[in-house]
Amino acid sequence: MQTFRRSKLSWAIAAQVALTAGYSQVSNAQEETALEEVVVTGTRREARSVFESAAPIDVLSGDEFRNQGASDLTTLLRNTVPSYNVNSQPISDAATVVRPANMRGLASDHTLVLLNGKRRHRASVISWLGNGVNDGAQGPDISVIPAIALKQVEVLRDGAAAQYGSDAIAGVVNFILKDYSEGGSLEAKYGMYTEESDEAMYSVAGNIGLPFTANGFINASFEYGESDPTSRSVQRDDAAALIAGGNTLVANPAQVWGNPEIEEDLKTIFNLGLNLNDSTEAYAFGNYASKEVTGGFYFRNPDTRSGVFSSGTDADGNQIRLVGDVTEDLSGNCPTNLRTDDAAGLQAIIDNPDCFVFNEVFPGGFTPSFGAETEDFSLVGGARGTTDGGLSWDVSAGMGYNDADFFIINTVNASLGPQSPTAFDPGAYTQFEKNFNIDLSYPVDIGLASDLNIAGGFEWRDEEFEITIGDQPSWEVGPLADQGFSAASNGFPGFGPLAAGKWSRSNIATYIDLEADVTDDWLLAVALRWEDFDDFGSTTNGKVATHFQLTDSIGLRGSWSTGFRAPTPGQSNAYNVSTEFNLATNELENNGTIPATSPVAQLRGGVPLDPEESTNYTAGIILEFGGLAVTIDYFNIDVDDRLGTSQNFALTDAERDALIAQGVAGANSLSTFRFFANGFDTNTEGFDVVATYSLESGLGVTDFNLAFNQTETTVEDFVPGLIDDTRILELEEALPETRWNLMANHMMGDWRFMARYSYYDDWYDSEDTLAYDGYGVVDAEVGYTFGAPGFTVVVGADNLFDDLPDENPNAAAGVGNRYSQWSPGGFNGRFAYLRVMYDF
Repeated sequence: MQTFRRSKLSWAIAAQVALTAGYSQVSNAQEETALEEVVVTGTRREARSVFESAAPIDVLSGDEFRNQGASDLTTLLRNTVPSYNVNSQPISDAATVVRPANMRGLASDHTLVLLNGKRRHRASVISWLGNGVNDGAQGPDISVIPAIALKQVEVLRDGAAAQYGSDAIAGVVNFILKDYSEGGSLEAKYGMYTEESDEAMYSVAGNIGLPFTANGFINASFEYGESDPTSRSVQRDDAAALIAGGNTLVANPAQVWGNPEIEEDLKTIFNLGLNLNDSTEAYAFGNYASKEVTGGFYFRNPDTRSGVFSSGTDADGNQIRLVGDVTEDLSGNCPTNLRTDDAAGLQAIIDNPDCFVFNEVFPGGFTPSFGAETEDFSLVGGARGTTDGGLSWDVSAGMGYNDADFFIINTVNASLGPQSPTAFDPGAYTQFEKNFNIDLSYPVDIGLASDLNIAGGFEWRDEEFEITIGDQPSWEVGPLADQGFSAASNGFPGFGPLAAGKWSRSNIATYIDLEADVTDDWLLAVALRWEDFDDFGSTTNGKVATHFQLTDSIGLRGSWSTGFRAPTPGQSNAYNVSTEFNLATNELENNGTIPATSPVAQLRGGVPLDPEESTNYTAGIILEFGGLAVTIDYFNIDVDDRLGTSQNFALTDAERDALIAQGVAGANSLSTFRFFANGFDTNTEGFDVVATYSLESGLGVTDFNLAFNQTETTVEDFVPGLIDDTRILELEEALPETRWNLMANHMMGDWRFMARYSYYDDWYDSEDTLAYDGYGVVDAEVGYTFGAPGFTVVVGADNLFDDLPDENPNAAAGVGNRYSQWSPGGFNGRFAYLRVMYDF
């Protein structure tokens, strides 16, 4: 490996910018690598130091993820990168299964994810419920990567579509796998939320490096764990009133808000390299992961849930029970005006075989449970090398697959009446991608301070999205539909013949990068990329980036670039129905998402989707004075024709009939609908501050770290009639504008101590229609290493002082969520854990 000069700042950024401590004792090879500050993301030249980079890059060592209480990599990244946000996503349809994340205030699919420098496939899940910012987003699922497998993670906080293609508008996250040929580690974690003793999480993980013949390595990792569901609910007023009225079969709480249950969470991954000769290496890496995720849905009140228990209200405002006539010739003479407070009348219906009410099956109402069994795997293989003439080359091919097979239980297809099952298979989403890449790089001496590095390449990518039809009871229209009973599985209608299908898109791209040190103090880089899609046409994007070392202690950097993001085949073609709670009416409403080209969408302005276009620029300063190092970076991102879901439109009877005629499952019970649109332009701007300071004393070494992010999004323009005030509030205020972390890490012999304070600013919850105040949490760890090789025991707590966000004042009157479900730092309270590690 080429040796690079290390400044104090580059050491500090590489080792500490993640704001979390590395406590485990590692082998000498691993320890040396953990401190390595060179990066490969954002450049096609030889690896360079963070200090010399033309764009802000965070380098996070693998141990910075390893030494936290959580095991989900999405949460671990949120705890280490302040510009990265992710929520718990309770009652969020498929977004509960694959949680969408945000970097720099943009949607999850505005950040490109790489694994070992190669594009990572996106998840099959489209986030239909994501507090506005993520509504309709389809990003990768990084939770399938075991943290123990990571050598380091490079977070490029800059637009990079001109270098890497679609999606790299907010930045790039490159997960780099361990490549050790010896040694390894084992670890076990157990933790629980202290509010409830039965809300526990455990995981076991391992990593091993082995020789692969005499000239290579294979490094393999696994992780297996499970997490109990959590509950942070209050009893709803309507459920409490039912119990007070004598219905003792209503659950308390009737509806659960919290983390989903995660079972059999298996993650495996490998990384292989083989030197074929002195100048050529073959490589391969891939993963397999699977899990089952189960979350809750809204409570179906046995007196008021329309289409199942109620047919509406009479002229005096009394709820009328929905009674079905189950005779073949409709001769049952079943009442159509039975009030829900008529207990004797209800019993008479139950005793009458010609009439049917769902109170027979669910006398206390019901709350569906929804989830998915997921599978994810990928495989990339290739070869790279350098010719005698100095040409570096890399040829690779890869594929990625993600599948979410949904299930919903404890619910009904009301239109089937007494023949309805209570468990359904609504179908599946599947994403399958193939990639082929050729990358070339050649240095040319043109008399500058360094060679001019000329890089170019070619990429072919094919992306396929499939919706698999559900079992027939999950989508069919049963015989009681004409009597007002809702069709399809209640809560998440199955994918019927109309929704099912397979859609694909291919694209090709070529690029050229030029990079050189013009002088000893001035770096200049230029990139140009042309990309052509078989359904959208072509786009050309460019980037200019520079770094100037003003003095030994002061460096300046900046960039300007254009970018794009193409709508996915899933976004262009998927149907979905979500059940949402309307606070204004206190009623559940079925909201459908339909393709923009659907005839019904076209009546409200739907047109074929176009790619988003972006313009990014950044400007930063790097300061180093003695033991203090500070970086300050400003960013500004304009996104035109931004893609997202439209506002909700109330369905007319004619539109509902048209959707029924098209075969949309559950259309007879739809209240509103929306569709994808390039409906608005946004500007996102802000700045990041990273500061580090190291203090040595007779008691050991203490590292202090501060990371600050301020991000503000403004809707600059929108299409009237497609984007309403609620959508604008979601886009501008759903995420905290300010986040910052302050961490102190103290090392004293075999002891390790860490304390970290994380603050989250105000945010807007569109489902509660409330703005919540910001709050902060304190995390702490203490660890001790016994002997060598290292056996380490760590005890710690996330949210040590059990700080919680403000309570929802409308929880009982609404749907029972004690806290905002979009709380950026979580709402479950203190999580105490024990971690045991052995490194060999």
